[in-house]
Amino acid sequence: MSYDDDWADQTIENRRKAITQTIRPITLAELKKLGEKRFPVVTDPWCERYNQFLATHPDSKYFIAISPEGAEVIYCKDSGNGLWFLPEKGMGLVLPKGLKMLAEITANL
Repeated sequence: MSYDDDWADQTIENRRKAITQTIRPITLAELKKLGEKRFPVVTDPWCERYNQFLATHPDSKYFIAISPEGAEVIYCKDSGNGLWFLPEKGMGLVLPKGLKMLAEITANL
């Protein structure tokens, strides 16, 4: 699943609208609890990647939002990086087009 390439204009606007409506700050403690719920098997490579992402940016400002497709999007404002995941379906890195959108949306938050 791509969250960056070949988005139709309407898809981009739908995602921007949903992200803008659902985005909120989230604490590191909340993210860790969310990770425990989403990745119950600690040897899961995505569990390791998720926890590494949080460990690399422990003092950063994080945001969470929901895409129209139901993906949870985690954005680290300080590093400009993000992850998305569809519970029980998949996970990936937010690519440049999505990161630009998230940076614009969180610029004044």
